[in-house]
Amino acid sequence: MSPSPARRLLRHAGALLAAAPLVAALPLLSGATPAQASAPSAATAAATGTTTVDVAVNQLTPGAPSESDTITVKGRITNNGKQAVTGAHLALRVGTSYGGRSQIDAAAKSSTGGTPDGREIGGKYAKKVATLAPGAQQDFTLSVPAKALQLGSEGVYQISVALMGQTAAQPYPQTLGIQRSFLPWQPDGAGPRTKTTVLWPLISSTHLTAETGTNEEQTPVFNDDSLAEQIGAGGRLQQMLELGSELDVTWVIDPDLLASVDAMTESYKIKEADGKLTSGKDQSTAKAWLSELETAVQGQKVVTLPFADPDLASLAHSGTKVSGSLGHLKNATDAAEKTVDTILHVKPDTSYAWPADGAVDPDIVKVATSAGADKIIARSDSLRETGTLTYTPSAARPIGGGATAVVADARLSTAFQGDMTGAERSTLAVQEFLAQSLMFDLQTDKQRSVVVAPQRMPTASQAQTMAEAVGILQSGTWSQPQSLAAAAKAKPDPGATTRVPRSYPAYLRKQELKPPAFEQIAATESDLENFKVILTDKSRVVTPFGRAMDREVSTSWRGRAGTATTFRDGVSIYLRGLTDQVMLIEKSEVKLSGRSATIPVSVQNNLWQDVDHLTLRLTSGNGTRLKINGETFQDQPVKISSGHSQSVKFTTTAKATGPVTVHAQLFTRDGDAYGQEVSFQVDANEVTPTVMLVIAGGVLLLVLAGFRMYTQRKRAAADKAAKAGEDAPDSDSEAAAEPAPEDESAPTARADVPQQPSDPTADTSSESTAPSGTGERVDR
Repeated sequence: MSPSPARRLLRHAGALLAAAPLVAALPLLSGATPAQASAPSAATAAATGTTTVDVAVNQLTPGAPSESDTITVKGRITNNGKQAVTGAHLALRVGTSYGGRSQIDAAAKSSTGGTPDGREIGGKYAKKVATLAPGAQQDFTLSVPAKALQLGSEGVYQISVALMGQTAAQPYPQTLGIQRSFLPWQPDGAGPRTKTTVLWPLISSTHLTAETGTNEEQTPVFNDDSLAEQIGAGGRLQQMLELGSELDVTWVIDPDLLASVDAMTESYKIKEADGKLTSGKDQSTAKAWLSELETAVQGQKVVTLPFADPDLASLAHSGTKVSGSLGHLKNATDAAEKTVDTILHVKPDTSYAWPADGAVDPDIVKVATSAGADKIIARSDSLRETGTLTYTPSAARPIGGGATAVVADARLSTAFQGDMTGAERSTLAVQEFLAQSLMFDLQTDKQRSVVVAPQRMPTASQAQTMAEAVGILQSGTWSQPQSLAAAAKAKPDPGATTRVPRSYPAYLRKQELKPPAFEQIAATESDLENFKVILTDKSRVVTPFGRAMDREVSTSWRGRAGTATTFRDGVSIYLRGLTDQVMLIEKSEVKLSGRSATIPVSVQNNLWQDVDHLTLRLTSGNGTRLKINGETFQDQPVKISSGHSQSVKFTTTAKATGPVTVHAQLFTRDGDAYGQEVSFQVDANEVTPTVMLVIAGGVLLLVLAGFRMYTQRKRAAADKAAKAGEDAPDSDSEAAAEPAPEDESAPTARADVPQQPSDPTADTSSESTAPSGTGERVDR
């Protein structure tokens, strides 16, 4: 460590000495009476306790004052006791400066109640309080010039608002309520400034489903309308965009969020709770949000996470046990850059990986770097310091294998977690953040880099609190903004921890996706691979389902196991529904009336695109009794237009009578079975030679009978004509010239004579999707 100036050494020594007796000695500085200084009895503790009146500090400005500023504190007091408070006044109290970051941690845990401490800034700066009845509230404002606080040298000071008063039970002045906070103080701006990197995450949970419309545009379908609310006026993401555009920050963006909002700029659907689809109406809101974001990031450093922000820890601990899982991370990384560039027209940095809560272990680092990232955003409560450094080192740490851990400061990064909707909690968080930042700077005269990586999806109130704190920090005297890229390239501190911990927090491991989740994802991917080979336009299916599977491993599912399962089920069910649109049409029993016949099998395509590269296989269940094209089975190629069916005909030969089960199955060109198998029976009725002789004899008898009838009729006609000639007059020649009347009993040809059973019949219509009729007859 480089030598510090004498002034800083004296100040640090004084702070350490003063901090040790702080709790024990300061009660004497509060102006308390001897009765207060002595331990109160159990009977009077409740009446004289420092929690009798709740003192809420809702605003402290400026958060980091200079010598010329006036400090203004606003808030509200509430009498929580059972007696009225009289003769009361409010005043600021100032304690000594803290000696280190751990002391600030301890003070933040006891911000109210306890022994009154600090020096009261009374007189004209105090405020009298009228009688405060039980349950009554009053707002207050205190204004004190910074010089009146007499703070002295730079440091972080405790500042409190305390109420002194009395009750009927204890009719003497006493501290009835107190609220402590922090006041960072660096009036001269001495020393090198800390280079501070603030990550500003634009990340959201999953909103888009795998489902799309069957139209040419493939209208996207959203789970609900919550994304429109978030990017709308006052919404979380609208607040993140508006606040971040006013700050010097590094944008960290999930491309899935951009893709989802971009999908809303055109026609889109929303799935209601009952499954019905309604039309989305927030196109203008989506366009405005993207336009504002594009303006905000121009000229700024943009870091993009892999598409849908994959859960690196889940992949490392469970995904590696299931073949193919790591491929999703590579696909998500490849899709990220293209998505950001296309929508925002900026070239993002894809070299960063950000595990959940910045927790790392060797497996996580290995998985993160496998997809091309060489910088891991970790956190100091994971990559802990184990050396002898007396200060917090810079963020960048080489961790081997060409990878760099960019270690975010845990205290600064977690300062805005929890409920920030109340002004009191928000104000305290801002002051604690500033206090920790200044104390980081005061640890040494060595200039260092620090990274602030807040929670991934801050609420609107958390975002507002973050922005307030960062705005004060960037206009202060001890810090200067720096990009994440610059922080990653900074020279590491000698002696800083570079060893990745082997342990992983148990509470985070409980939130991870388990192996069955990755097995389900792998099954969906297998179904997709099997499906896409038959499609003539694969992009209509591969793109939406590929992105949906990226979303299935998102970090946003942590702590939401039930919702994650529902989403995965929805993806797999929808995919199965699409694959079932190409199917074999059920057939009933088929009867063969001879040794050989043609059997048609129909395939239906209800998709909105043509399918190809399919093979239909017809297999005989008994190859000795029924052969298909002379073999046990036969394959025939299938290609079907969108919305049509195709009848595929197979030639069969029966070797014996009786039923035989026949199986029809579609296969892809890779030899994988596609869809459900269809089975039906073929009943072969063999025609033997004896039967053929009987039939031939019968036909011959019919022919002979017909011939005999013909000759008999001809002979009868001749006899009749001869008899008529004997009885005819002289004009016989004229009468004989006239045609004989037609014999109504003679056979005539009729156009409506039905076809014989053995005549060929028409094939089953290729457009029919209904199963064959019972006892379908297939003739030779």
